[in-house]
Amino acid sequence: MVVPFRSGRGRNGTETWSVAAGTLERERAAAEPGRPRRSWARRLAKAVLALLLTAAVGLGVAWQLTPSVDDAEGRVAAYLAANGAPALQVEPAPELVQALLATEDSGFHSHLGVSPTGAVRAFRGLLTGTDQGGSTLDQQLAKNLYLDGENGPVQKAQAVVLAVKLDAAHSKADILRMYLDNGWYGHGFAGLTAATEGYFGVQPDELTWAQATVLAGLFQAPSAYDPLVHPDRAARRQAHVLDRLVDEDVLTRAEADAVAAEDWGLVAG
Repeated sequence: MVVPFRSGRGRNGTETWSVAAGTLERERAAAEPGRPRRSWARRLAKAVLALLLTAAVGLGVAWQLTPSVDDAEGRVAAYLAANGAPALQVEPAPELVQALLATEDSGFHSHLGVSPTGAVRAFRGLLTGTDQGGSTLDQQLAKNLYLDGENGPVQKAQAVVLAVKLDAAHSKADILRMYLDNGWYGHGFAGLTAATEGYFGVQPDELTWAQATVLAGLFQAPSAYDPLVHPDRAARRQAHVLDRLVDEDVLTRAEADAVAAEDWGLVAG
């Protein structure tokens, strides 16, 4: 039973305390260790705020130092002209779009040019001097159009800013089209149209699932996965693309296995 708190003078003139007073003192003693935790919480909040402000300032400076991306389509056209390749004139087969996004950038339609985790990895790479990976289609396009394909830590950080600019200045459909047209597909094929005609003898809107998954696998290393030169490697890469399509619930495992068994319909290169 807790006696209500009382304080007063006893008969002998000394101050008397109730049982509850001892309880109060114990509660005070138990509460005191919590004070340093509040102090650490304030320090952490200040550190996070300082980090966010630093990042905001850094982004503002980088925005000014990186070029405008209004000429992106012109740069793609120049790339095609330099390689004597035709521009994409039809909507690419949906099978190719789904295979590409599942493999290279599953968040393409929802992010603003770069994923939050990808941005963190890029700037961590800038600080550590290492390649952290995780580039979106926008970042890859920015790297190829404005950074001469360089992929060092500094270029990774620049690509983050350029990717955000691309996403702000161009529609997702235009970014995807530029990405496909600006691609190198191995075997001397620049741009999607040259690749589909050269490998399979079809237009970009006529690709089968089998052909689309082979093409989608080329972006990581076009020469290494050239299906005319390295069919075994191309098949292993296609298997990875099919696994990603299953992971993204685009295909079932049975459907993916059926696609893997289909003929690619290659023409002589």
